[in-house]
Amino acid sequence: MRRREPERRRRRERGRPRLPLRRSLLGRLLIVSVLVASCAVAATAWLAVQTTSGAIRQEQGQDLSSDAKIYNTLLGYAATHPRWEDVEDTARELARTSQRRIVLTTEDRRPLFDSAGASSVAPLPAQASAVVDPLSVDTVLVPDAMTAGSDRIDPRAVGPFLLPANERTELRAITEKQVACLNSVGVAADVVDGPSGRPRIEFVRGDTDRDLEFKCVAQNSGATLTEKKALDELNTLADACLKRQGHKGATLNLDLSWDRGYGQITAAEKQSAEKQSAEKYPSEKYPSEKYPAEKKAAAVERGDDRAIASCVGSARREQLTDHVAAPALLFIDGTGAVSVPGFDLSPSNTARIVGVTALVLALTVGVSVIAGARLVRPLHALTGAAQRMRDGLDSAPVPVGPDNEIGRLAAAFNDMAVHRARLEEQRKVMVSDVAHELRTPLSNIRGWLEAAQDGLADPDPAFVSSLLEEAVQLQHIIDDLQDLGAADVGALRLHPEPVYADELLGQVAAAYQGPAETAGVTLSVATPKPGPPGPTLYADPVRLRQAVSNLVSNAVRHTPSGGRVTLRSYRTGPGHGDEVALEVSDTGAGIPADDIPHVFDRFWRAEKSRNRSTGGSGLGLAIVLKLAEAQGGTASVVSTEGKGSVFTLRLPPAPAEAPADATAAEAAAGPDGPDPINMTL
Repeated sequence: MRRREPERRRRRERGRPRLPLRRSLLGRLLIVSVLVASCAVAATAWLAVQTTSGAIRQEQGQDLSSDAKIYNTLLGYAATHPRWEDVEDTARELARTSQRRIVLTTEDRRPLFDSAGASSVAPLPAQASAVVDPLSVDTVLVPDAMTAGSDRIDPRAVGPFLLPANERTELRAITEKQVACLNSVGVAADVVDGPSGRPRIEFVRGDTDRDLEFKCVAQNSGATLTEKKALDELNTLADACLKRQGHKGATLNLDLSWDRGYGQITAAEKQSAEKQSAEKYPSEKYPSEKYPAEKKAAAVERGDDRAIASCVGSARREQLTDHVAAPALLFIDGTGAVSVPGFDLSPSNTARIVGVTALVLALTVGVSVIAGARLVRPLHALTGAAQRMRDGLDSAPVPVGPDNEIGRLAAAFNDMAVHRARLEEQRKVMVSDVAHELRTPLSNIRGWLEAAQDGLADPDPAFVSSLLEEAVQLQHIIDDLQDLGAADVGALRLHPEPVYADELLGQVAAAYQGPAETAGVTLSVATPKPGPPGPTLYADPVRLRQAVSNLVSNAVRHTPSGGRVTLRSYRTGPGHGDEVALEVSDTGAGIPADDIPHVFDRFWRAEKSRNRSTGGSGLGLAIVLKLAEAQGGTASVVSTEGKGSVFTLRLPPAPAEAPADATAAEAAAGPDGPDPINMTL
């Protein structure tokens, strides 16, 4: 039979359908590997594209720099010339140096200049590269430093502020004297002409002595006649704008700041002030309970400043309109397509990319197959062992590989197989124990009944009492098995309520006082000294009394004559779980250390002969453990061979009881509860 069994097993395995590749672990590993390889190829392609795009962007950046230079030059021309008639020389020089085609047209696309000549028939793009307008500078092509504040007016557009030669000469003489004074005291400075021709002092070093600077530049050159005339005209235009908006007028200074009685705000500072105002006061509506009146006034002044700034910008555009060129459309065209070295997707390069991709995929699949086979092999061994276990056959331990997921799975499977074999052995022993426990009373009952039937025994009261005792013993075993079965499936009916621990222990002690006296054992309840009442726990009083009764019955049975069995209760305290402990200690023979882990097992008895004079059915302590666990508690034992044992039930306290209601017994026991050694003496 043993030789035929492997053959039958192989036939069953051959008859079992194989998993589809898409559902097997190897297939999934292949799919993941192909996806990973595809992602790697895609990432490589993306990196190549990004690198190439970077080169293209660099080339485009160079073109953008060239475009900005062209735009800025033409913008300066428009800011200093009222018309475009003489722009040809400037634009042609820009086209020659940049190697680009430059086309200027009016806003309605009438040609002004084309560097390709009048014979060019190349169509212009639908969208212009930029609009050359000195009164509305494109801040993308020209840095913000090139613009005057936030009005986007080219600072080179000065219009009527352009100084004549005599005024320039007079102002330059004054400025050169100031620079000479600064140089004489060790302050490096120079004279620089502004767009309007007004000279100004430029310090070579940023750190200067303010006192020396003030002494040298104390003579301030005021506005010239030309500047006063232009400034009055600008002031008139700005006041008209403010009046239309319902604001008071403002007196403009030469640097285009204005004076409203609370200080001057320059054009450069205006934008920063507006930003800070918007951040600090995000709304024009200020609740009186949050902002005081002076903040409201400041907000009104800031609103006036914004209106003044807007009107000054509008007035400047109106004043400069006749002095600058009209807006023109700028078209800048390259000489050819941008070429990046090394980026040529020719047929040979395409074939090379495809070949590399195929090689990467092939290597990925090959490595995945090898790795997948090594991964699946122990899984097949586990599957075979599980199937043999299902068929009830003895399964040899699965080989445990290295310390990885599969190795740990194999070790866990071997542990499970050993545990299952142990449980099966326990099940067989339990069935044998149950059969033995039930057979004994049934055999006695049958023997007495057959003797009565044969006339060998008279059905007197002693006869009936003997049969009743055996029936009661049989009923106890059946009830115990029923309780254990209900506890195992969670069907044990419980009715928890607050229970006085000392009162329950007194009831159990009273019930077993007679058997204890018969056995010559002193049974008592350790009561605390006069003080607060004992602890109250939350449990089913019937089931709890049953558990304590089993412990007391077991203690009386294993305590020799002259011994003592003591019951006590105490609170463990918050640091030890805050539970109520019920303790049954005896001065019996104790339990050997090797047997302590099995005392709560079913049908386990320290005395293996199963003599009724030395032990019961072996279910009492198992029922104690199950009843304690069903009520949220635990059961434990501490025993010293030759001195006695201490069985302890720990259960949750009643919700209404405060931790301070500890008994005197708890205080005497110390913070760690009763001393097991002292309790067993």
